[in-house]
Amino acid sequence: MAQHSAKGFVSLVSSGPGDPELLTIRAAARLRDAEVVLYDDLSSGPILEIAGADAELIPVGKRAGRPSAKQEHVNALLVEHALAGRRVVRLKSGDAGIFGRLEEEIIALREAGIAFEIVPGVPSAVAAAAAAQIPLTRRLTARRLQFVTGADVTGALPSDINWAALADPAVTTVVFMGQRSFPDLARGLQAHGLSPDTPALFAEAVSHPHQQLIRTTLAELAERLKDAPVSQPALILYGPLAQGNSD
Repeated sequence: MAQHSAKGFVSLVSSGPGDPELLTIRAAARLRDAEVVLYDDLSSGPILEIAGADAELIPVGKRAGRPSAKQEHVNALLVEHALAGRRVVRLKSGDAGIFGRLEEEIIALREAGIAFEIVPGVPSAVAAAAAAQIPLTRRLTARRLQFVTGADVTGALPSDINWAALADPAVTTVVFMGQRSFPDLARGLQAHGLSPDTPALFAEAVSHPHQQLIRTTLAELAERLKDAPVSQPALILYGPLAQGNSD
């Protein structure tokens, strides 16, 4: 591990989509060396078994519609344990730099004068495409890839959507946190010219034993999700998706 001062050291570690075999070597090493691990819900389970037996494990996950740790509380815990001179791992799912509120934790650490590092991980969108045996880009038909969030701070569809970008038929779009709002999003996309028959993939619990991949179309997925309860974390991919096998 990088040298750290008497203030301790924080590793902001990306755990990937959840399968321990998809952790990077560096991420696993930081977990083994950690004295404190602050982990998200999606980074729990078998991944935490890599941490040392004496490590203090603290859940700080956030899940839509469920009681969750406030970001200010997470920031305070990071600073508190690092100021006590401890080796701290902040374990975040997917890649921490993609809709993971990473910047807020970086700011808190910098303001407290605490040294830190960022350990990248396998983004959940990349893992979903791999599980579905498809590429995220395609020669000639999908030369651009975009990641968007399907929810604002209230959980509703964001009001400042760039409809022209999201309705571009030559783009692969990945929607994070969009199960609840996707019917509204799909209506808007079709109103802005995107075909209801645009291929779509619903990827739930990616890399976990209960993973589910559903190949469908934009309109059919919107109808499926209209009254469906949100249970497992899921991604939605739509655009010129290549064909593959689903389980």
